[in-house]
Amino acid sequence: MAANKVAIKRDTEIFERQARICKAFAHPGRLQILDLLGEGERGVSELQEALGISKTSISQHLSILKSAGVLATRREGKQIYCSLAMPEVKQACQLIRKVLQAQIAASHRLGA
Repeated sequence: MAANKVAIKRDTEIFERQARICKAFAHPGRLQILDLLGEGERGVSELQEALGISKTSISQHLSILKSAGVLATRREGKQIYCSLAMPEVKQACQLIRKVLQAQIAASHRLGA
């Protein structure tokens, strides 16, 4: 019985972390950032320019992604570079997109 409680507690922690990551993913701009970083490390100014958003907005998005544990940063002089904290993030985003593409295709078939 004690082993079962440990397993449930571990599962609860995983679900809580999953919810935090899903909340971090719950913005189109942050998903675009993750997509760009899936191609490789980028500077903050490069990300800001690619998305066409303010310094404040990019800073907030990066902070959310970093606190969720999906973003790594490093400083080189005055420039800050961002990368995915783990390759599984790219795989997770690709999987979600595949699910959505299948969902869209199915809805088009039903509506056609």
